[in-house]
Amino acid sequence: MAKNKTLIVIAGPTAIGKTALAITLARHFKTEIISADSRQFFKEMSIGTAKPHAHELAAAKHHFIDSHSIHTFFSTGDFEKEALEVLDEIFTRNDLAIMVGGSGLYLDAVTKGLDELPDTDMEIRNQLNALFEAEGLEPIKRQLEAADPEYYAKVDQANTQRLIRGLEFFLSTGKKVSSFLTNSKKQRPFDIIKIGLNMERPLLYGRINHRVDLMLQEGLLEEVKSLQDYRALNALKTVGYAELFDYMDGTITYEEAVEKIKQNTRRFAKRQLTWFRRDEQIHWFTPDQSIEVINFLETSVAAAHQPK
Repeated sequence: MAKNKTLIVIAGPTAIGKTALAITLARHFKTEIISADSRQFFKEMSIGTAKPHAHELAAAKHHFIDSHSIHTFFSTGDFEKEALEVLDEIFTRNDLAIMVGGSGLYLDAVTKGLDELPDTDMEIRNQLNALFEAEGLEPIKRQLEAADPEYYAKVDQANTQRLIRGLEFFLSTGKKVSSFLTNSKKQRPFDIIKIGLNMERPLLYGRINHRVDLMLQEGLLEEVKSLQDYRALNALKTVGYAELFDYMDGTITYEEAVEKIKQNTRRFAKRQLTWFRRDEQIHWFTPDQSIEVINFLETSVAAAHQPK
Protein backbone atom coordinates (compact mmCIF):
# COMPACT_ATOMS: atom_id res chain seq x y z
CA MET A 1 0.00 0.00 0.00
CA ALA A 2 1.43 3.39 -0.95
CA LYS A 3 1.70 5.65 2.05
CA ASN A 4 -0.84 8.19 0.85
CA LYS A 5 -3.55 6.80 3.09
CA THR A 6 -4.47 8.24 6.49
CA LEU A 7 -6.02 6.70 9.58
CA ILE A 8 -7.79 9.24 11.77
CA VAL A 9 -7.96 8.09 15.39
CA ILE A 10 -10.55 9.55 17.77
CA ALA A 11 -9.76 8.88 21.42
CA GLY A 12 -11.14 10.08 24.73
CA PRO A 13 -13.04 9.07 27.84
CA THR A 14 -16.38 7.34 27.90
CA ALA A 15 -19.53 9.44 27.27
CA ILE A 16 -17.62 12.40 25.81
CA GLY A 17 -19.09 12.22 22.31
CA LYS A 18 -16.57 10.20 20.30
CA THR A 19 -19.26 8.37 18.30
CA ALA A 20 -20.96 11.60 17.20
CA LEU A 21 -17.65 13.09 16.05
CA ALA A 22 -16.65 9.90 14.24
CA ILE A 23 -19.93 9.88 12.29
CA THR A 24 -19.57 13.57 11.43
CA LEU A 25 -16.06 12.94 10.11
CA ALA A 26 -17.05 9.76 8.26
CA ARG A 27 -19.84 11.61 6.46
CA HIS A 28 -17.64 14.60 5.67
CA PHE A 29 -14.76 12.52 4.32
CA LYS A 30 -17.09 9.85 2.85
CA THR A 31 -15.38 6.96 4.60
CA GLU A 32 -15.94 4.20 7.17
CA ILE A 33 -15.48 3.73 10.92
CA ILE A 34 -13.61 1.04 12.85
CA SER A 35 -14.78 0.71 16.45
CA ALA A 36 -11.98 0.09 18.93
CA ASP A 37 -14.22 -0.36 21.93
CA SER A 38 -13.42 -3.63 23.69
CA ARG A 39 -17.07 -4.33 24.62
CA GLN A 40 -18.97 -3.10 21.57
CA PHE A 41 -17.60 -6.09 19.64
CA PHE A 42 -20.04 -8.36 21.46
CA LYS A 43 -23.47 -8.74 19.89
CA GLU A 44 -25.12 -9.88 23.12
CA MET A 45 -24.20 -6.64 24.94
CA SER A 46 -25.77 -3.45 23.61
CA ILE A 47 -27.27 -1.09 26.19
CA GLY A 48 -24.50 -1.39 28.77
CA THR A 49 -21.78 -0.89 26.16
CA ALA A 50 -23.37 2.31 24.77
CA LYS A 51 -23.29 1.02 21.21
CA PRO A 52 -24.27 3.45 18.46
CA HIS A 53 -28.02 3.41 17.89
CA ALA A 54 -29.55 2.13 14.66
CA HIS A 55 -29.80 5.60 13.11
CA GLU A 56 -26.13 6.23 13.92
CA LEU A 57 -25.06 2.93 12.38
CA ALA A 58 -27.09 3.83 9.31
CA ALA A 59 -25.38 7.22 9.02
CA ALA A 60 -21.93 5.70 8.41
CA LYS A 61 -20.58 2.22 7.88
CA HIS A 62 -19.16 0.76 11.09
CA HIS A 63 -16.84 -2.22 11.58
CA PHE A 64 -16.46 -4.27 14.80
CA ILE A 65 -19.92 -3.50 16.14
CA ASP A 66 -21.75 -6.77 16.95
CA SER A 67 -18.94 -8.59 15.16
CA HIS A 68 -18.26 -11.28 17.79
CA SER A 69 -20.02 -13.31 20.47
CA ILE A 70 -19.29 -13.21 24.18
CA HIS A 71 -18.66 -16.94 23.83
CA THR A 72 -15.76 -16.33 21.43
CA PHE A 73 -12.30 -15.46 22.73
CA PHE A 74 -11.22 -12.24 21.03
CA SER A 75 -7.86 -10.91 22.16
CA THR A 76 -6.16 -7.57 21.57
CA GLY A 77 -3.84 -9.36 19.16
CA ASP A 78 -6.84 -10.73 17.26
CA PHE A 79 -8.20 -7.21 16.98
CA GLU A 80 -4.87 -5.87 15.72
CA LYS A 81 -4.80 -8.49 12.94
CA GLU A 82 -8.45 -8.16 11.92
CA ALA A 83 -8.52 -4.36 12.11
CA LEU A 84 -5.48 -4.07 9.86
CA GLU A 85 -7.18 -6.36 7.35
CA VAL A 86 -10.30 -4.18 7.41
CA LEU A 87 -8.16 -1.07 7.00
CA ASP A 88 -6.55 -2.56 3.90
CA GLU A 89 -10.02 -3.11 2.49
CA ILE A 90 -11.22 0.42 3.35
CA PHE A 91 -8.10 1.93 1.80
CA THR A 92 -8.90 0.29 -1.53
CA ARG A 93 -11.98 2.56 -1.64
CA ASN A 94 -10.96 5.61 0.40
CA ASP A 95 -7.85 7.61 1.18
CA LEU A 96 -8.99 8.09 4.79
CA ALA A 97 -10.39 5.78 7.47
CA ILE A 98 -11.56 6.52 11.00
CA MET A 99 -10.95 4.49 14.14
CA VAL A 100 -12.76 5.48 17.31
CA GLY A 101 -12.76 4.15 20.85
CA GLY A 102 -11.88 4.59 24.48
CA SER A 103 -9.87 1.38 24.82
CA GLY A 104 -6.30 2.67 24.72
CA LEU A 105 -4.77 -0.75 24.34
CA TYR A 106 -6.87 -1.55 21.26
CA LEU A 107 -6.06 1.81 19.65
CA ASP A 108 -2.36 1.23 20.36
CA ALA A 109 -2.55 -2.29 18.91
CA VAL A 110 -3.46 -0.85 15.51
CA THR A 111 -1.35 2.32 15.56
CA LYS A 112 1.77 0.97 17.28
CA GLY A 113 1.48 -2.81 17.32
CA LEU A 114 1.81 -5.15 20.28
CA ASP A 115 4.87 -7.01 21.45
CA GLU A 116 4.77 -10.73 22.08
CA LEU A 117 4.65 -11.34 25.83
CA PRO A 118 6.95 -13.95 27.39
CA ASP A 119 5.42 -17.00 29.03
CA THR A 120 4.43 -16.72 32.67
CA ASP A 121 4.54 -19.09 35.63
CA MET A 122 1.34 -21.16 35.83
CA GLU A 123 1.89 -21.71 39.55
CA ILE A 124 1.74 -17.97 40.11
CA ARG A 125 -1.48 -17.82 38.12
CA ASN A 126 -2.96 -20.57 40.28
CA GLN A 127 -1.89 -18.72 43.44
CA LEU A 128 -3.49 -15.48 42.24
CA ASN A 129 -6.70 -17.28 41.28
CA ALA A 130 -6.79 -18.80 44.76
CA LEU A 131 -6.20 -15.33 46.28
CA PHE A 132 -9.09 -13.97 44.23
CA GLU A 133 -11.39 -16.76 45.36
CA ALA A 134 -10.46 -16.20 49.00
CA GLU A 135 -10.25 -12.40 49.24
CA GLY A 136 -11.69 -10.93 46.04
CA LEU A 137 -10.09 -8.43 43.67
CA GLU A 138 -8.92 -5.77 46.12
CA PRO A 139 -5.58 -7.33 47.14
CA ILE A 140 -4.80 -8.05 43.48
CA LYS A 141 -5.65 -4.47 42.53
CA ARG A 142 -3.40 -3.07 45.28
CA GLN A 143 -0.45 -5.21 44.24
CA LEU A 144 -0.91 -4.45 40.53
CA GLU A 145 -1.20 -0.70 41.11
CA ALA A 146 2.06 -0.75 43.04
CA ALA A 147 3.86 -3.01 40.55
CA ASP A 148 2.64 -1.56 37.24
CA PRO A 149 0.78 1.75 37.68
CA GLU A 150 0.78 2.42 33.93
CA TYR A 151 -1.09 -0.79 33.12
CA TYR A 152 -3.33 -0.36 36.17
CA ALA A 153 -4.32 3.12 34.99
CA LYS A 154 -6.04 1.85 31.87
CA VAL A 155 -7.15 -1.70 32.64
CA ASP A 156 -10.87 -2.36 33.22
CA GLN A 157 -11.12 -2.54 37.02
CA ALA A 158 -13.93 -5.09 36.85
CA ASN A 159 -12.04 -7.38 34.49
CA THR A 160 -10.71 -10.09 36.77
CA GLN A 161 -8.77 -11.89 34.04
CA ARG A 162 -6.82 -8.83 32.93
CA LEU A 163 -6.03 -7.72 36.47
CA ILE A 164 -4.72 -11.15 37.39
CA ARG A 165 -2.85 -11.40 34.08
CA GLY A 166 -1.08 -8.09 34.72
CA LEU A 167 0.06 -9.06 38.22
CA GLU A 168 0.91 -12.60 37.11
CA PHE A 169 3.16 -11.21 34.40
CA PHE A 170 5.01 -8.94 36.82
CA LEU A 171 5.47 -11.63 39.47
CA SER A 172 6.65 -14.13 36.85
CA THR A 173 9.07 -11.93 34.92
CA GLY A 174 9.84 -8.96 37.16
CA LYS A 175 8.79 -6.75 34.24
CA LYS A 176 5.73 -4.61 33.64
CA VAL A 177 3.14 -5.53 31.03
CA SER A 178 3.01 -1.82 30.16
CA SER A 179 6.68 -1.84 29.17
CA PHE A 180 5.96 -4.49 26.56
CA LEU A 181 2.84 -2.78 25.30
CA THR A 182 4.72 0.42 24.48
CA ASN A 183 8.24 -0.88 23.94
CA SER A 184 8.48 -0.73 20.17
CA LYS A 185 6.42 0.77 17.41
CA LYS A 186 5.68 -1.19 14.28
CA GLN A 187 5.77 0.75 11.04
CA ARG A 188 2.35 1.03 9.39
CA PRO A 189 1.88 1.62 5.66
CA PHE A 190 -0.39 4.62 6.32
CA ASP A 191 -0.24 7.98 8.07
CA ILE A 192 -1.89 8.36 11.47
CA ILE A 193 -3.50 11.51 12.87
CA LYS A 194 -4.81 11.34 16.43
CA ILE A 195 -7.68 13.44 17.78
CA GLY A 196 -8.51 13.50 21.48
CA LEU A 197 -11.72 14.76 23.08
CA ASN A 198 -11.81 16.24 26.56
CA MET A 199 -13.85 18.69 28.60
CA GLU A 200 -14.07 20.11 32.11
CA ARG A 201 -14.24 17.27 34.61
CA PRO A 202 -17.59 18.27 36.25
CA LEU A 203 -19.24 18.46 32.81
CA LEU A 204 -17.85 15.06 31.83
CA TYR A 205 -19.03 13.49 35.08
CA GLY A 206 -22.46 14.99 34.54
CA ARG A 207 -22.61 13.42 31.08
CA ILE A 208 -21.57 10.06 32.51
CA ASN A 209 -24.25 10.16 35.21
CA HIS A 210 -26.88 11.15 32.65
CA ARG A 211 -25.88 8.38 30.28
CA VAL A 212 -26.14 5.76 33.02
CA ASP A 213 -29.67 7.01 33.76
CA LEU A 214 -30.54 6.73 30.06
CA MET A 215 -29.13 3.18 29.89
CA LEU A 216 -31.35 2.14 32.78
CA GLN A 217 -34.38 3.76 31.12
CA GLU A 218 -33.55 1.85 27.92
CA GLY A 219 -33.59 -1.48 29.79
CA LEU A 220 -30.07 -2.14 31.07
CA LEU A 221 -31.33 -4.20 34.01
CA GLU A 222 -33.35 -6.43 31.67
CA GLU A 223 -30.31 -6.86 29.43
CA VAL A 224 -28.19 -7.89 32.41
CA LYS A 225 -30.86 -10.34 33.58
CA SER A 226 -30.87 -11.95 30.11
CA LEU A 227 -27.12 -12.54 30.44
CA GLN A 228 -27.09 -13.87 33.97
CA ASP A 229 -26.32 -17.44 32.92
CA TYR A 230 -23.11 -16.19 31.25
CA ARG A 231 -21.87 -13.86 33.97
CA ALA A 232 -18.68 -15.89 34.46
CA LEU A 233 -17.52 -14.97 30.96
CA ASN A 234 -14.74 -12.41 30.75
CA ALA A 235 -16.78 -10.05 28.55
CA LEU A 236 -19.37 -9.56 31.29
CA LYS A 237 -16.92 -8.71 34.06
CA THR A 238 -17.21 -5.03 33.30
CA VAL A 239 -18.76 -1.83 34.59
CA GLY A 240 -22.53 -1.66 34.23
CA TYR A 241 -22.93 -5.42 34.33
CA ALA A 242 -20.92 -6.44 37.40
CA GLU A 243 -22.78 -4.00 39.69
CA LEU A 244 -26.21 -5.17 38.55
CA PHE A 245 -25.20 -8.80 39.01
CA ASP A 246 -24.36 -7.86 42.61
CA TYR A 247 -27.83 -6.31 42.95
CA MET A 248 -29.42 -9.46 41.55
CA ASP A 249 -27.43 -11.48 44.09
CA GLY A 250 -28.92 -9.35 46.87
CA THR A 251 -25.55 -8.08 48.13
CA ILE A 252 -26.40 -4.42 47.36
CA THR A 253 -29.60 -2.46 46.76
CA TYR A 254 -30.68 -1.25 43.34
CA GLU A 255 -29.89 2.34 44.35
CA GLU A 256 -26.41 1.29 45.48
CA ALA A 257 -25.85 -0.56 42.21
CA VAL A 258 -26.79 2.52 40.16
CA GLU A 259 -24.51 4.75 42.20
CA LYS A 260 -21.67 2.23 41.87
CA ILE A 261 -22.09 2.11 38.08
CA LYS A 262 -21.81 5.90 37.95
CA GLN A 263 -18.86 5.97 40.33
CA ASN A 264 -16.97 3.17 38.58
CA THR A 265 -17.64 4.72 35.15
CA ARG A 266 -16.28 8.07 36.38
CA ARG A 267 -13.19 6.31 37.69
CA PHE A 268 -12.78 4.51 34.38
CA ALA A 269 -13.01 7.82 32.50
CA LYS A 270 -10.29 9.25 34.73
CA ARG A 271 -8.02 6.30 33.96
CA GLN A 272 -8.72 6.64 30.23
CA LEU A 273 -7.64 10.28 30.32
CA THR A 274 -4.50 9.36 32.23
CA TRP A 275 -3.65 6.85 29.50
CA PHE A 276 -4.35 9.17 26.57
CA ARG A 277 -2.57 12.18 28.04
CA ARG A 278 0.70 10.26 27.84
CA ASP A 279 0.42 10.23 24.04
CA GLU A 280 2.05 13.39 22.78
CA GLN A 281 0.75 12.76 19.25
CA ILE A 282 -2.86 13.42 20.26
CA HIS A 283 -4.32 16.80 19.23
CA TRP A 284 -6.96 17.81 21.78
CA PHE A 285 -10.38 19.35 21.14
CA THR A 286 -13.69 19.69 22.97
CA PRO A 287 -16.78 17.79 21.77
CA ASP A 288 -18.38 20.94 20.32
CA GLN A 289 -15.42 21.67 18.01
CA SER A 290 -16.29 19.39 15.09
CA ILE A 291 -15.77 22.19 12.55
CA GLU A 292 -12.34 22.94 14.02
CA VAL A 293 -11.47 19.23 13.90
CA ILE A 294 -12.47 19.02 10.21
CA ASN A 295 -10.40 22.10 9.35
CA PHE A 296 -7.42 20.73 11.26
CA LEU A 297 -7.66 17.35 9.55
CA GLU A 298 -8.03 18.77 6.06
CA THR A 299 -4.90 20.89 6.60
CA SER A 300 -2.97 18.02 8.19
CA VAL A 301 -3.88 15.46 5.53
CA ALA A 302 -3.01 17.86 2.72
CA ALA A 303 0.34 18.61 4.34
CA ALA A 304 1.11 14.92 4.85
CA HIS A 305 0.46 14.16 1.20
CA GLN A 306 2.63 16.94 -0.19
CA PRO A 307 5.53 15.63 -2.27
CA LYS A 308 8.65 15.41 -0.13
